[in-house]
Amino acid sequence: MMIVLSVIVAAITVYLVYALLNPEKF
Repeated sequence: MMIVLSVIVAAITVYLVYALLNPEKF
């Protein structure tokens, strides 16, 4: 279960970083 939560947190982090690096697409 912890692995699933870790994957979700990692995915959210990557999405947020991508959004910060590419604000014109959001």
